[in-house]
This record gives sequence, C-alpha cells and structure tokens, in this order.
Amino acid sequence: MARRDIIVIGASAGGVETLQTLVAQLPPDLPAAVFIVVHLYSRSPSLLPQILTRAGQLQAFNPEEATAIEPGQIYVAPPDRHLVIERDHVHLSSGPKEQHHRPSINVTFRTASIAYGERVVGVVLTGEMDDGTAGLWEIKRRGGIAVVQNPEEALFPSMPLSVLREIQVDYTVNLAEVGPLLCRLAAGEGERPQTRVPGLVREPKLTDLTCPDCRGTIWEVPCGSTKEYRCRVGHTYSARSMISEHFATQERALYSAMVALEEGASLANRLAGHFDEQTAAKLREEARERRSQAGDVLRILTERQAFSLE
Repeated sequence: MARRDIIVIGASAGGVETLQTLVAQLPPDLPAAVFIVVHLYSRSPSLLPQILTRAGQLQAFNPEEATAIEPGQIYVAPPDRHLVIERDHVHLSSGPKEQHHRPSINVTFRTASIAYGERVVGVVLTGEMDDGTAGLWEIKRRGGIAVVQNPEEALFPSMPLSVLREIQVDYTVNLAEVGPLLCRLAAGEGERPQTRVPGLVREPKLTDLTCPDCRGTIWEVPCGSTKEYRCRVGHTYSARSMISEHFATQERALYSAMVALEEGASLANRLAGHFDEQTAAKLREEARERRSQAGDVLRILTERQAFSLE
C-alpha cells in the first residue's frame, strides 16, 4: 500500500474555523507533512499559523523559500504567494493568479501531485466558487487520494459541491471524521479501493476569448470532465470563475466607457471658447452627444440583472 505522507488541504470562506477543528484532531507524531492553503487578504500579515498552532498539537508556520519538507509539520501558504511543492522542499511563487487567487489551492495540489504522485492526499473543505477542483483531479490522475468535506455541513458548500460534480472522490466525510481519516491514510491503514479518473490528457485549444486580468489570449485546457481557461502568462480560471471574472470585467469596462464619454463632453465644452463660433458650436453639439451616450451606458449598468452561478 502506498505511503500517504503528503497531505494538502484547501479552504476558503469559513476555512479558519474549520481548520482549527481539523488540526485539533491530528496527533503530534503524525507521519505526514501537512500543507494548507486558505484564500486570505494579500496585503496584511496572516495570523493563521499562530491560530492553528494554538488549536492543535502540530507546529504550523509560513515556510520560507526552499524550506525542507518534514513529517509532523504544518506548512501554511503565506499571503500573496503560491505554495509550490517540490521534491523534499517548498517553493514560494509570485506567479500569475489562478482562480483569481494567490495563493491558489490548485497550484499547491497540482505541484504536490507532480512531485509525489500516489503519496498525496488532497482535502477540499468549506469555501466559495471552485478552487481546488482541478487540483484534486490532478491528484487523482496520478494515483493520490481525494477527500471532500460533506457539503451539507460545510459553512460554505460551493467548493465541496464543485468537486463532487466533477470528480468521483474517494471519501466524502463530515469534519469530525477528516482528522482520523488522515491519520489512518498516513499510517497506511484501512484504505478503501480507490476510484479512478481517466489518465488521458487532451491537447489545449486556442479560443477567441481574452484573459480578464491581462487581456491575453486564452487557451481551453481539458481537465477530466471539466476545463480550465489559461492565458499565455499563466492566469488560470475554471469555467465558473471565467464567467464570473469576465462579467466583472465587462462592468468595469462599461464604467470606463462612461467616464471617457463624460470626460469627452467636459473637454469639448471647456475648449469651445478657444475656437471660432462655428467650431465652438460643433464642439458643444459633440459635448451634448457624448453626455447622451454616457447616459445610455449608465442605463445599461443600472438595468443589468444581477448574475450568480451560486
């Protein structure tokens, strides 16, 4: 039976409270290294390592670049850095955001699966949207174990539900069962026969879409039964986050258009007095037209229906 000594855990909304309960279940002699990614504000220091250390019996900390991987330690992704897992050490990356997050759960899950294959256990807990789904598929594809918190008891069920829609997981358990399950898997005890995912990886396809972050060309990348959308510099989205971010980009673009039209109207009126009477009249007419167009854009913005995939 494979060693399951690399445990990667992802959470978002509601994650701090959930992780406190989880780490309290882990013994001080856990024969596995634990890596935790939570979506946090990027511009302020994180107190999560101290919170988790107080909650349980294992030491939790933000690793530094090239920190060695050792069992019985909890490595917490620092704010605004991807936690990349490599053979025997970790790497901190300021690379492109995935799912509009840095740190991204998918990055840690995917790099863990590449480095350690069937030794990896991936756990998706409470959270909004669907970060972690593609990463858990990568873990499954390389022979690892997929664990999901029961969405019926998750504080925010979107992330667990996304996984269950897209992947045949190995374990769907209540929070009280996650810690004991991880201990058994790390010890090589009581493992069920694994569910399998197709190992076939299809080629990415170029689309006519652009990246919501940088406006670069988007490639459609198959991930099992779902797809990711990745631009040339590496920004990556699921189908759900791609829709959400593009709708947000559309709104920003419309507001920018309204500002440009209103500014054009103000400029035309301001400069009209610098020209002859005929040209001044044309500029004032242009200003009225620009203000009318800005009003049209404002009506589009105020009459748009709220859209949500949740």
